[in-house]
Amino acid sequence: MQRRDFLAAAGGAPLMAYEGAPVKLGVDLFSLRTQGWSPFEYLDYCAKWGARVVHFSEIRFLGGLEDGHVREVGDHAKKLGIEVEIGMRSVCPTSKLFDANAGTAEEQLTRMIRAATIANSKIVRCVLGSMEDRKTRPIEQHIEATAHVLRNVKSRVVDAGLKIAIENHAGDMQGRELLSLIQQAGPDFVGACLDSGNPLWTLEDPHLTLETLASYVLTSHIRDSYLWDTPAGTAVRWVRMGEGNVDIAGYVKRYVQKCPGRALSLEIIVTGPRVFAWKTPEFWDGYRTVPAWEFSRFLALAAAGKPQPPMPPVPREQAAELERADFEASMRRTKEMLGLA
Repeated sequence: MQRRDFLAAAGGAPLMAYEGAPVKLGVDLFSLRTQGWSPFEYLDYCAKWGARVVHFSEIRFLGGLEDGHVREVGDHAKKLGIEVEIGMRSVCPTSKLFDANAGTAEEQLTRMIRAATIANSKIVRCVLGSMEDRKTRPIEQHIEATAHVLRNVKSRVVDAGLKIAIENHAGDMQGRELLSLIQQAGPDFVGACLDSGNPLWTLEDPHLTLETLASYVLTSHIRDSYLWDTPAGTAVRWVRMGEGNVDIAGYVKRYVQKCPGRALSLEIIVTGPRVFAWKTPEFWDGYRTVPAWEFSRFLALAAAGKPQPPMPPVPREQAAELERADFEASMRRTKEMLGLA
């Protein structure tokens, strides 16, 4: 069942393979968000862990968008045999997450397109918003606003030879809703940054999200989750890889098979439980269009879980160390899942 083959990667480090499918193992730097490192230190650390891709999901990890700086980051990654992916936050003008002080969404994307070209990133990752946007207006209106922005910058994206990767982010969209956004904007230049943890924040089985979006995936954020029933609804925790109850090992293997050659980048976030109080009528104001058959898959996952003890508070001075420990344990476990350890 397990193979440890190595496939040559054009212009970079070799790719490992699982059952004949290429595995481009990567790191989303949000996994290491409190380290306070320079982009060069991030790259060096990820290289030690065998990362083939380093995903700079926010501008702060890149350290700025000045041409010379971005070029240095790209050059350093190239020396290490690492592929760079860069990203930003919201490009939806109607989202609570959108930062209008940084310019219009089109202006912000234009700056990112230039930076991606300089850094040799094949994508620009961005998001619509968060679960809070489902409360302000129907999610379809946010999707329409985002698609409009993306169509406005299509020529710049295409001319640069790039694609835009929209993430299912922080409970903003279910898989079929992100699919609708991709189709409205144009699947010839827009695809998905598939997150395995965020579907649970939209009452969705992450395996369903993968099934829905596999053909459109450009990159990914991978982490494990644990959920269980509560008197109010369902509690969801994000945990280290291998410590959840959503069959993350099966998810990882199916991702490699369905999305060959796409980055499998760990975004490790370990959290206490977040309760989704779906047993209260007002909760459903943001989820009126969720099909019952999809919700039943989410409920089945929760039914198999057991209540978890609360997480002890982490002293501020220990946060960075624990964050690295969570990431390193998860990287080792992921390699074991794929027979690459």
